[in-house]
Amino acid sequence: MALTLAALVAERPLGLRVRAAEAGLDRPIGWVHPTELTDPQAFLEGGELLLTTGLALDETTSPGYIRRLVDAGVAGLGFGVGLSHESIPRSLVDTAEEVGLPVLEVPRKTPFIAITRAVSRAVAADEYASLVRTGKGQQELTRTAVGKGGPGGVVRKLAKLVDGWVLLLDSAGAVTEAAPSSARPFADEVRDDLARLRAGTLVTVAGEYEVVLQTLDTRARGVLVVGTREPLDAAGQHIVNTAVSLLSLALEQKREHVVALRRLRSGLCDLLAAGQAELATRTMKSLWGGVPEAPWSVLAVTGPAGGRRSLADALDAEVSGEQVFFGESGQFVVAFGDVDTVARQASRIGGLRAGLSDPVSTVDFPIGLRQAKQAAEAAKAERAPLVRFAEHAGRGFLEMVDSQAAQAFSDSLLAPLRQHDETGRGELVASLTCWLEHHGHWDLASARLGVHRHTLRNRMRKVAELTGRDLDSPGVRAEFWLALQVSART
Repeated sequence: MALTLAALVAERPLGLRVRAAEAGLDRPIGWVHPTELTDPQAFLEGGELLLTTGLALDETTSPGYIRRLVDAGVAGLGFGVGLSHESIPRSLVDTAEEVGLPVLEVPRKTPFIAITRAVSRAVAADEYASLVRTGKGQQELTRTAVGKGGPGGVVRKLAKLVDGWVLLLDSAGAVTEAAPSSARPFADEVRDDLARLRAGTLVTVAGEYEVVLQTLDTRARGVLVVGTREPLDAAGQHIVNTAVSLLSLALEQKREHVVALRRLRSGLCDLLAAGQAELATRTMKSLWGGVPEAPWSVLAVTGPAGGRRSLADALDAEVSGEQVFFGESGQFVVAFGDVDTVARQASRIGGLRAGLSDPVSTVDFPIGLRQAKQAAEAAKAERAPLVRFAEHAGRGFLEMVDSQAAQAFSDSLLAPLRQHDETGRGELVASLTCWLEHHGHWDLASARLGVHRHTLRNRMRKVAELTGRDLDSPGVRAEFWLALQVSART
C-alpha cells in the first residue's frame, strides 16, 4: 500500500508538522520532488510531495503558487523553514487551507534527502509487496487452472484474489461462471457496456463497484467481468491479465477437445450406420464407460447449423454417455437412449425439427436411423416439433398418392357398400373397417362390433359379393384399407 502523507508525518525522526489541510493527509505519495521554481507544473505528473524552502516566495506570490500546485495535482507541499523563511508565509498557509492542499512544515534539522529516502523506502517496499502479491496470485491461478478446477475454479480464485466478484460471459453475453453465484445479476447491469466492447478492455461502474470488462483471446468471443469496490492496483491488474490468459487457453483447449469428441461421436454414428455395431459399442464403453441400453429409439434432429451446434453444446453440458449417446450424421444430430432429454433440449431451440424411430436393436441401428431421418424430414415439412416414424409410416402412402385420384378410387370401391348400408340391411363399411383393423381376426372383430362371428362372416361375404373382390387376398385387403383411410380423411 502506498505511503500516505499521514504515515510520513507519523515518522517522528523527521519532525514534520501539519500546518494546513489536515483532512487531506490520507493522500498517497507517488514520489518526492524538491524544487524552488515558482511554477513547476511542467515537471510534475501528479501525486508528488513537493519540497521547497520558498526561496522565491513571499506573502504576495504564495497564493498563486499554491493554486498552481493544486492544478498540477500534487499530493502535498513540504515547506522547509530556517533557511529562506523562519516560518511559512501566512498567505501560503491560508490559501492551502482554503483549497485543501496539505502543507507540512519541515524543520531546519531535517534535510530534504531524509524525506526522499523515507518515501523511496516506502515506494520500494510497496513495489516489492505488489510484485510478491502478483507472483503469488499468478501461481495460485495457474495451479487452479491446471488442476481440476477448470475455468470455474479460476473464476472463483480470481474473485478471492481481488476481493470482488467475477463473471465469465460467453459470446452471447450469457453467464457461464460466476463467483460468488449472487453476482450473476451484474451481467444485466453491464449489458450496454458489453455491447460497446469489441476487443480489449473497458472500465465502467455498476452501483458501488468499479467494473473491468476484458475480452478473452479465443475464437469464440468471451468476456471476463471483474467488479471491485476500489480501483484495481497494479498487482490486481496483473492478476486479472493472468486470469484472462489462463481462461483463454483453457477455453480454447476445451473447445478443441469438444470438437474432437464430436468428430469421434460422428464417426461412431457412421460405424453404427454401416453395420459395425460391435466395434462402435466397444469404443463407446471404453470412452464413456457405458452404452445406453437397447433397444434404442433413434432420434434425428434437423434444422439450421447454428441451432444444431447449440443443441450439441447443451447436450455436452447435460448428458452422460451411459444415459444417451449423440453425434452428427450429415445434416442431423442423432441420438439414442434417453432421447426425451434430447427432444426437450431441441424444443427450446428455434428452428429444430425432430423425428423418432421405432425401437430397434443395436444391429438394426441403420433401420432406426433411416426411420428417424424420414420422420424428421416429415416434421420439417409439417413444421411440427416432433414426428414419430410409426405415425409417419401410417399416413406416408396416402401422402404420396394424388388426393383426387385417391378420393375417386375410394368412392368407386366403397360405393356398393354405402348403398347397401343406406337400405338399413347391415353395417358393411363399419364391419369391414373393424375386421381389417383386427387383421381379419373373426372373434376379436365380432366382439368389438358386438355381433356374432357368423354374422360378421356373412357381412364379409356380402362385401366380396357386392364389390367382386376376394377378401382372402392381401392386396385386396390393402386396397380396401387405403379406400377406408381416404374416406376417413374427407
